[in-house]
Amino acid sequence: MSRVPRPRPALNAIRTAAHRIDKATPAERDRAVDALRALAILGVVLGHWLVTALVADGGALRTASPLQHMPWLAPISWVFQTLAVFFLVGGHVATKSYASARARGTTYGQWLRARLGRLFRPVAAVLTLWTAATACLLASGADFATVHTLVKLALSPLWFLLVFAGLTAATPLVTRINPLWPLAVVLHVDLIRFGLGGPAWLGWVNVAAGWLVPYTLGAAWTRGELDRRRAGWVLFTGGAAVTAALVAWAGYPASMVGVPGAAVSNLDPPTLAAVTFGLAQCGLALLLREPLRRVMRRPAAWAGIAFANLSAMTIFLWHQTSMMAVTVLGLLAGRLPGLHTTPDGLGWVAARLAWLPVFVLALVVCWSAFRTHEQGPRRRAGRPSRVVRVHRRPGRAGAKAIPRA
Repeated sequence: MSRVPRPRPALNAIRTAAHRIDKATPAERDRAVDALRALAILGVVLGHWLVTALVADGGALRTASPLQHMPWLAPISWVFQTLAVFFLVGGHVATKSYASARARGTTYGQWLRARLGRLFRPVAAVLTLWTAATACLLASGADFATVHTLVKLALSPLWFLLVFAGLTAATPLVTRINPLWPLAVVLHVDLIRFGLGGPAWLGWVNVAAGWLVPYTLGAAWTRGELDRRRAGWVLFTGGAAVTAALVAWAGYPASMVGVPGAAVSNLDPPTLAAVTFGLAQCGLALLLREPLRRVMRRPAAWAGIAFANLSAMTIFLWHQTSMMAVTVLGLLAGRLPGLHTTPDGLGWVAARLAWLPVFVLALVVCWSAFRTHEQGPRRRAGRPSRVVRVHRRPGRAGAKAIPRA
């Protein structure tokens, strides 16, 4: 009589941890919000890894993009340019958090310091490492253009944090703003820039106005104005139709990310097409809320999302450094396809896909080294962390840390 194989101890431990995290999560927590936030961050990470190339050109490294040589790959940017979803969730969570803080008697200053502290604590490690790395590279005689390229890529995520911090600080005002107002600002800025030949610098107004649109949609979500599925369908279909019209007849680029050498970038600064595309993404995110809630009832799925949220800023801040570390170390083996070669064909795409697991491994190393700047140091057994104390419910022993909203 054959014996039935027993599950491996490691698999049992993973299942036990997943169920523990599931039980430790407050019943009132909307897990779809966490899922959308995690998917938005992971979309940005994968997007950067797929459309950013560091080409070895003689003794220097320069940036390039497959979208520059293969513009028909523009739909990739439609999938992985997910910042609008992050701002939607951010606006929803911040306005909800501020309302709860006011109900508890917390002052605006206390609330803002707590939220910005969680946002910027991991930044110090990135700035410290790259300040030291830049000094070492320049002292060793590295090509200045290469150093500039590396530093620019490594620190590029910080622009997003500055904008997000500004919108977070404006949350009390945002709760009273209709999303149509910042959308109207974006429309008029583009009309002046592209229709009337206005100054290019005027486009930077859209850095605030453009991302304020999904952020204020998040506030409307908190107020219950987007609960009906009709709202999601209107945003999705309307945003997609307007974006298609702008690309087809108004001359906007099809790519929703910047392409080196392009005359106009939809993202730097945001254009009307990027904002209407973001509206479509926000509509799709709203439509996915209920399916995501069903999926998140599975302990394993929820444990993965909880972990991703707990490390969201670490993943976001270090993903470019991870890619560059692999690229630079790869130079020791020569000019490798998909890593140092010009992204001008499907061969490069296939090779880059093969490098993604290596990028993930490098990111895991960075996460292991720098996660404490976001999560705090590990506590010894019997001394639960502040995060666990906030979310542990009475009668639930052994609760795990659940990322706060």
